[in-house]
Amino acid sequence: MTTSIIVRVNDIIDQIISYNPDADIDLIRKAYVFSAKAHQGQVRLSGEPYLNHPLGVAKILADLSLDEYTVATGLLHDTIEDTIATVDEIRTLFGKEVAFLVDGVTKISKLPSQSREDQQAENFRKMILAMSSDIRVILIKLADRMNNMRTLQYVPAERQQRIAEETLSIYAPLANRLGLFQMKRELEDLSLRYLHPAAYQEIERNLVVTAEQRDRYVQEVIGIIQEKLNQFGIQAVVTGRPKHMYSIYTKMLKQNLNFNQIYDLTAFRIIVQTRQECYEVLGIIHSLWKPIPGRFKDYISLPKANMYQSLHTTVVGPYGQRIEIQIRTEEMDRIAKIGIAAHWKYKEGRHIEQKSDYRFAWLQQIIESQAEVKDSHQLLEAFKVDVFPDEVYVFTPAGDVIELPKGSTPIDFAYRIHTDIGHRCIGAKINGTMVPLRYELQSGDVVEILTQAHHGPSRDWLKFVKTTRAKTKIRQWINQQERERGIALGKEICEKEFKKYRISIALLQKDQDLFKHYAVENIRTLDDLYAAVGQGRISVRQLVHRYRVPTRQEGGISRPSLEPPITQRGEGREKQDTGISIDGLDNILVRYGKCCNPIYGDRIKGFITRGRGVTVHTADCPFLTYADQERIIDAQWDGRSRHVATVPLEVICEDKKGILATITTVIAAAEINIANATVRTTPDKKAVNVFMVDVTSLEQLEAVIAAIKNVKGVLKVTRLHN
Repeated sequence: MTTSIIVRVNDIIDQIISYNPDADIDLIRKAYVFSAKAHQGQVRLSGEPYLNHPLGVAKILADLSLDEYTVATGLLHDTIEDTIATVDEIRTLFGKEVAFLVDGVTKISKLPSQSREDQQAENFRKMILAMSSDIRVILIKLADRMNNMRTLQYVPAERQQRIAEETLSIYAPLANRLGLFQMKRELEDLSLRYLHPAAYQEIERNLVVTAEQRDRYVQEVIGIIQEKLNQFGIQAVVTGRPKHMYSIYTKMLKQNLNFNQIYDLTAFRIIVQTRQECYEVLGIIHSLWKPIPGRFKDYISLPKANMYQSLHTTVVGPYGQRIEIQIRTEEMDRIAKIGIAAHWKYKEGRHIEQKSDYRFAWLQQIIESQAEVKDSHQLLEAFKVDVFPDEVYVFTPAGDVIELPKGSTPIDFAYRIHTDIGHRCIGAKINGTMVPLRYELQSGDVVEILTQAHHGPSRDWLKFVKTTRAKTKIRQWINQQERERGIALGKEICEKEFKKYRISIALLQKDQDLFKHYAVENIRTLDDLYAAVGQGRISVRQLVHRYRVPTRQEGGISRPSLEPPITQRGEGREKQDTGISIDGLDNILVRYGKCCNPIYGDRIKGFITRGRGVTVHTADCPFLTYADQERIIDAQWDGRSRHVATVPLEVICEDKKGILATITTVIAAAEINIANATVRTTPDKKAVNVFMVDVTSLEQLEAVIAAIKNVKGVLKVTRLHN
């Protein structure tokens, strides 16, 4: 059972002095006193004083050897959110830098009332923005999460699951990406404890049972290695430790093994003085025990993006057991423990310029992506791919190393080199041999991209490219092409219609009142207007009617006022009422597919209809399988308004008296209208009822389905698609 460790402010101060004797210790003492007063009387769910939490966070930051401003922020990080303290007060007492960091952490924590998924997605957009200004904000947030995980047993069970799941899927991989491996391992083990308690307890119990035998084996292996290194005059520190529990769990899961079938439970580490000695030791180990093919990794010559460096090898050790050995220098070991914090150098109180530092190249790519990807859910998925990857290292024909997420393709490589190379890519050679563009790159591949002038990306590429940069650039190109097609189509429609009524098309260009009217819809140029017509947002009849001279038979009609662009169901509506966000297109005509009746909460896609806007379908609608894939675009519910959809529900129940009345009563109690209903009976004494119900969201539909299932005698409830 994890217990809360009581931390004293002097413990924190002693730790800071150990790595930075010139630190401003008075700042730490003042932050401690302020935090103690601000949180006075507050207690945690465990019953302990709330002050223990900021003390714990500050200690974690001090253990990462961070500067006194960051540690002070750890003490103050909850004062603005949970007490009456203000940013201005923090700025006056502790300076701009601490106030900036405290405010940054607070902004990540403060979220509007949203669904869990929306909240998590928006939280990550805020995290990325915080990282772009100062990565220390994220280090504080990680320390905050780790301290909370250490006392998660006091939180209600439902919240334990949610917090542990978020920690495992987001915070632990983020710690890994920043090179904070000790933090990553602890977060994973703590998450496992609450997500899979039975598996956690089994592994924990088995590790205790086998501890004595394992310790004897570890000491024997260390003795053999140490004796061999001494023969070659190499001074080294050799240690062995059990692998952390989550790594054991994932291995059991992936290979369908039980605990007793896993033999490489212990990892050994050899710390030497120089880089050259790392390779010498590797040779000695391989001469001592047989290496396992394919299990050698050289992260010294090709460091990971999080700056991790080490040699990894797996050998068949004593008694035929596989053992994993890591070889590194003292400096490499320090970086492996505290990651990006090891490179956080300060001069005259100013931190390094992360935008110009090569170690932050991956971060800059993420920041660029967040500026281009407007939907927070898309950003979260992209973030998981780009920030938490298993890396592959490939080479350009000139020998430059390019790091990409595992599963990347030649197209991802092309866009990493340059956007134009990605756009013009028509093929790729890997190690001199032609491969499909879907080919998954492997570490060590030499990649050559074949290009052709005036070539453009395919929408199909979005199905298999891996990186956010490639996806974003492809979407931008497709959106631009759609706009250009819309302009061409709109111009053709206008010219034909104006010619039909003998109206000069030049009137459109000269009519400044027209563009003033549509300025709110971002229609400011003639091309914007043509695109709106081509995409079905504006009816050409509105424009013709504006300039058309009435005939004698028509009498003296007056010029009509302009209608707003069509947005939904063919009716003029305000922009905020559309309810749908179409990939890169604003305020476009939106219809809903009658084949699948999409409702708010369904995963959806858009299908571009020629001159009639976009039809929205559920993502799994059979229509999209056979439709022109070039005309399918991404779509999301924007949550601002919800249309009423009539959805068929099939209810199969026992054929008995009163059950139909009970079912309709349950539907009515959910405040859902029944638009139509059909009932038939079957020879096996069952009744098949189809209710056409009016609903506004998937959540509402699922709630009424659950209520119907609870009716005694109901056998099955299914949402039907036409």
